[in-house]
Amino acid sequence: MFRPYKYLVLFFVLTTHFMFSQEVSLFQQFNGHYDYLAFGNTLNPAENNLDRTFCDVLPESQAELFLPQNTNIVAAYLYWAGSGEGDLEVSLNNTSIVADQNYLVEFNDNNYGTLSYFSCVSDITELISNTGNSNYMLSDLVISETLLENPGYCGNRTNFAGWCVYVIYEDEQLPLNQVNLFQGLEIINRNIQEKTIILDNVNVLDNEGAKIGFLAWEGDSNLAYGESLLINNNIISSPPLNPANNAFNGTNTFTNSNTFYNGDVDVYPIQDNIAIGDTSVEIKLTTGDYDGNGILQADLIMINNIITVLNSQLPDATVNINQINQECSSREVTINYTIYNTNSTDVLPAQVPIAIYANNELIGNTFTSMPLDIGESENGQITVTIPESLPNNLTITIAVDDIGNGIGVITELNELNNVTTQNIQLLEVIITPLEAIKNCNEGFDTSTFNLFLSEDQIEISGQTTSYFETLEDLEANTNEILNPSYYQNTTVPQTIYLKVENQPCYQVYYFDLFVENCPPNIPQAFTPNNDGYNDWFNIQGLYNIFETHKLLIYNRYGTLVFEGDNNKPWIGNSNRGINNSEKILPTGTYFYILNLNDSNYKTLTGWVYLNK
Repeated sequence: MFRPYKYLVLFFVLTTHFMFSQEVSLFQQFNGHYDYLAFGNTLNPAENNLDRTFCDVLPESQAELFLPQNTNIVAAYLYWAGSGEGDLEVSLNNTSIVADQNYLVEFNDNNYGTLSYFSCVSDITELISNTGNSNYMLSDLVISETLLENPGYCGNRTNFAGWCVYVIYEDEQLPLNQVNLFQGLEIINRNIQEKTIILDNVNVLDNEGAKIGFLAWEGDSNLAYGESLLINNNIISSPPLNPANNAFNGTNTFTNSNTFYNGDVDVYPIQDNIAIGDTSVEIKLTTGDYDGNGILQADLIMINNIITVLNSQLPDATVNINQINQECSSREVTINYTIYNTNSTDVLPAQVPIAIYANNELIGNTFTSMPLDIGESENGQITVTIPESLPNNLTITIAVDDIGNGIGVITELNELNNVTTQNIQLLEVIITPLEAIKNCNEGFDTSTFNLFLSEDQIEISGQTTSYFETLEDLEANTNEILNPSYYQNTTVPQTIYLKVENQPCYQVYYFDLFVENCPPNIPQAFTPNNDGYNDWFNIQGLYNIFETHKLLIYNRYGTLVFEGDNNKPWIGNSNRGINNSEKILPTGTYFYILNLNDSNYKTLTGWVYLNK
């Protein structure tokens, strides 16, 4: 059956101290063969919490509207938001749009004082109806003066702006739905870490296909501290795009994008979270948790609007495996598949469960991503791990409308055509050790290594090579060492993994990096005259390497004039004897005794000429 959906629109700011809000309440209700979609874009050039190099936002951005065929636009609303008290007039496709309503919230930042953030909304039904499917450009959303006058926005990285359009449309092929649009502006933050909103005026005639989506501003993918979204006290998520602990992370479900910087346009199914007969829905948001240093961290979430959509006819889900991709020495396989809704009498809803089995053992779950009209299909992809207990030769099975135990959640015309299978054999790779690479200590047990030297031990004929710090990174092909010829170790010893491409597989080698204390290089003269060149007794390879060394300096009469260590180099002064002072000693030859306090080295002696 087609499933009613509910869409949640939330706005974020990362700062402190809640000031005031406007309570979310019912704005419009639509009843008929209705559904909705959303499109929009950010005006941030990057996520502001990760990229701290920019302050101002972009002058314009664009997004495309893709309405289904044979639909009629019922209503359309433009939302735009940003830092400051509000730009009440913007342009959409060079048409001036004036806000019907401006929601405003203020926060008292401990470092920057009061900072304001806004969200505007305007009815643009006529513009969208006249233009239809097209590319839309929003411009003239200007907050430059606000950011310039108050450095707090860029200082605490809440410099943002963006826009989104909601389109409610009619399609006679849809069942009768009820669409409710709620609006307001409510907030949680580090001080108020939980917020519950009750949506009234909801009429749940059929809970199948219920979904919730949201639009969020200022959400950071890098800030996932105690962040959750609950519907009727159940946490909802849609990994990997929107994990349960980071719902507001700069993503767009409609385009499957994770570059909607400091904004979110996402959709969740909640058919298991509401019941037939319900007249209200409880929305709960949480934020805030302690980081590894015991410091409380939190996003700040502004709830701007919530939209719900409710239906019952019969779809028919079928599935086909298109391709199964493997990597060498990995029990992970990536399955490309297609879900169909053919021979049906209704829409196949989004979030239909899909179960993946290996030799009849459940190894993964996923969901369809969008509603499929009669005769439509969608492609999907999932990566699963084959258990070690299973053999390399096995059978992969995909079952649509299966929660993982053979039980479905939707009623179909044909319940016996939901399964497809394919046989595969896993690829294997042998991991080979190489001799270690040793380098001199450059300080604090670190050194700079040329990892390419490891390739001298093996035969490579034009194959591509890459280096990784962990075997897990190598297998996932992530976090590659970008400059192998100039690599600084982080531990002693440290194991490095070398990947040599050799299609259809690859080869893996590993070797250790060792850091040794090499003999220091002692100069025979220095000139402590403060000219910025050779002003101190600079023994190369000593300081921060032989960290417990002792240095004794004697004059030509055998009198101890200076005693130094790792924290006290000799600058030509005396700190022992009757001439103990910070003044530079006379020009002449001095003798040193250098005890490295290293069992591999004897005490070093010699002379040095001090020339003022």
